[in-house]
Amino acid sequence: MDEQSKLSLHHCCLILFSVLTISSTTAFDYGDALMKSLLYFESQRSGRLPYNQRVTWRDHSGLTDGLEQGVDLVGGYYDAGDHVKFGLPMAFTVTMLSWSVIEYRDQIADAGELEHALEAIKWGTDYFIKAHASPNVLWAEVGDGDTDHYCWQRPEDMTTSRQAYKIDEKNPGSDLAGETAAAMAAASIVFKKTNPHYSHLLLYHAQELFEFGDKYRGKYDGSIGVVKSYYASVSGFMDELLWAALWLYEATDKEDYYLKYVINKAHCFGGIGWAISEFSWDVKYVGVQVLASKLLEKAKHGHEGHVLKQYRSKAEYYLCSCLNKNNATGDNVERTPGGLLYIRQWNNMQYVSTATFLLTVYSDFLRNSSQHLRCPTGTIDPEEILSFAKSQVDYILGSNPMNMSYLVGYGSKYPIRVHHRGASIVSYREKKGFIGCTQGYDNWYSRVEPNPNVLVGALVGGPDCRDNFMDQRDNYMQTEACTYNTAPLVGVFARLLQLEENLEVELVASY
Repeated sequence: MDEQSKLSLHHCCLILFSVLTISSTTAFDYGDALMKSLLYFESQRSGRLPYNQRVTWRDHSGLTDGLEQGVDLVGGYYDAGDHVKFGLPMAFTVTMLSWSVIEYRDQIADAGELEHALEAIKWGTDYFIKAHASPNVLWAEVGDGDTDHYCWQRPEDMTTSRQAYKIDEKNPGSDLAGETAAAMAAASIVFKKTNPHYSHLLLYHAQELFEFGDKYRGKYDGSIGVVKSYYASVSGFMDELLWAALWLYEATDKEDYYLKYVINKAHCFGGIGWAISEFSWDVKYVGVQVLASKLLEKAKHGHEGHVLKQYRSKAEYYLCSCLNKNNATGDNVERTPGGLLYIRQWNNMQYVSTATFLLTVYSDFLRNSSQHLRCPTGTIDPEEILSFAKSQVDYILGSNPMNMSYLVGYGSKYPIRVHHRGASIVSYREKKGFIGCTQGYDNWYSRVEPNPNVLVGALVGGPDCRDNFMDQRDNYMQTEACTYNTAPLVGVFARLLQLEENLEVELVASY
């Protein structure tokens, strides 16, 4: 073999080694994680399940919801491990699912999961259409947390109160109306080409709900007292109204009224005043600021551009705080020793998933517009932002001190005692004998054995500030999962799958 041939062979071996090294160090199947994340929403369905239901341990439930009030409220989602249908977190879940599809539709389709994503969104929006019974009436909740938490039983066996609660002109709830309007507006964008009639219907409801929420202002937990202990609106309703206006601006093909609303109310509604380090079902300001930032380049006049720049400044404060790039330590989001973003003890993963989504979306925005993120400690390129987002996802999937996946059903080690009534009791389809309210506590809740049903795709609350995690059913701060935990990851998984595939193509091409 001549010297040139030896060098060529050596070069080929190095490239092959590189491919194998990357494969072994990133050993996460984002396609599998995406598939499983969408499966989770089928576990959370309320109502009459469809013929193509893939989660077979679930069955029909809540079939008389709304009957006492004379309205059809069958359907929608249970928010977590109980059986109350809370409107605010459900709407945020649908908004985030829709935003995932808007940003990463092609990537989700390439993974073969677009139909499942659309089904997950439509299961929520079909319910919102029912819940929005008239222009100024929105049914906000079915069931109540107090009576529901007294029982531990399968949704198919429910004996707890199914009292329904609404907001209206005399009992306002601008936060709930605003978030539901945002969800329906975002979903109308998703369905615009594939189901234009349904898209138009969603937009109609979204516009009515926004008008209702803006005209009759007030916090929904001031009108519906039973929600205060579970989903109190701490941030108020102004963030949701700005949030809804931005989504309506996009859904109406840039109708000027909605952008003017966001510009004119930027200061008095806190849109450019609050620099916040969390994005959640309650606090939408960062989402507003990121969406507004993307409009800056098309600002029509000086004042509009000036205000949008202020929105962008607040958005970038949040992103820099996640990246640990703000000057003062107190201005950065804390991290666990293992590198996970840490906001608070109870269900911390919800903040990780939303942060990861915003970082991913913003990195793509910057890359597509040939820009960089300007932080107090320096300029950050889009690749570094996406790399950090990936590190958070990899932590979730198993690259952490516990060496376990916090996405249930993914990998070889994941939580097996999730705080979830349906998953922790034998499947109704396997054993139809009635299991009563306290019978579930007596016979199932305290079992040390794994749940009989795997809640595939659920993102649990996750570890504490020291990366410790106790897989116990009664440890609800860590082992309960929520729909709004998983929803933002749908888009992120699809984006990271594309990133991995592109990397493999580049390596093969160089080979």
